[in-house]
Amino acid sequence: MSSQKSSSVPRWDITPVQQMIASCSGAIITSLFVTPLDVVKIRLQAQRNPFPKGKCFVYCNGLMDHICVCENGISKAWYKAPGHFKGTLDAFIKIIRMEGIRSLWSGLPPTLVMAVPATVIYFTCYDQLCAVLKLRMGDRSDYAPLLAGAIARVGSATVISPLELIRTKMQSEKQSYRELSAVIQSALHNQGWRSLWRGWGPTLLRDVPFSAMYWFNYEKGKAWLCQYYNFTDPTFAITFTAGALSGSFASIVTLPFDVVKTKRQVELGELQTMKCECLSSTAQISLCLLSSGFLPRLIKVAPACAIMISTYEFGKAFFRRYNQKKQRVTPLQPSTCSHTPNH
Repeated sequence: MSSQKSSSVPRWDITPVQQMIASCSGAIITSLFVTPLDVVKIRLQAQRNPFPKGKCFVYCNGLMDHICVCENGISKAWYKAPGHFKGTLDAFIKIIRMEGIRSLWSGLPPTLVMAVPATVIYFTCYDQLCAVLKLRMGDRSDYAPLLAGAIARVGSATVISPLELIRTKMQSEKQSYRELSAVIQSALHNQGWRSLWRGWGPTLLRDVPFSAMYWFNYEKGKAWLCQYYNFTDPTFAITFTAGALSGSFASIVTLPFDVVKTKRQVELGELQTMKCECLSSTAQISLCLLSSGFLPRLIKVAPACAIMISTYEFGKAFFRRYNQKKQRVTPLQPSTCSHTPNH
């Protein structure tokens, strides 16, 4: 029975390490493409409504949210003097002309520090879980992406949540990375282990439904597009389109949860900065907030999902071809693999 299961999986399928490399490459490429858009958005937002001292705002490129504390009004790299911008295109031109093209990627370092490991954990766990669930769920294997996506997001959010909170604390208290251990010990001593997962609940409230819907719709959409265009393997255009559409749908449905999560994140950052103990509950925030920020979230999430999943699938396809070619080159060498009919 085990030999039948193993024989159903191609010998040239990719390994978890290759999945990690593909997802890491996808996260880096996505950050390079999407970060300039959010840098410009933050500058335009600051021009209309300047962020006061001690307040926080959320920087997000579609892959990862970052809490940014305004200490002097111009303390962060991508939150400089707002300037006089008439619109998005005018902001692009003036920022490049006056500050150089590198300033468009001024928000890239925090994205790479947090988003890349989170994305690697998330995508690798999803692929591994989905493969196992499809074998175990039998006739209901179509729902494996939904369940695998939800479980993978819980795992990645749980791992990254303490790092995100520690990074916010370091930023608000002007501490270097060398003092990271002192920050952790201080948080554990004053508030206990649970303090490292503050904001974990609102994060799951948005990210788990988003992940479940995204992967379910993506796999369905990809299969439908392949069937419609009569392709055996999905092309880059198919994965890009399926990723954009599924990401758009999931972002629309989970928008109210995103508003709650953003408000909760901002309050947590301000709590660290202002040394206050007051914190609204998730239920209170939910009652006070309506669905807002629909268009900015859609513009941000849809291209990020499309670029990330298409580059990830491209990387996996590359490794599959590499493994297949490698297997065909060395067929006569002694091997213990069970691909012969006797097994």
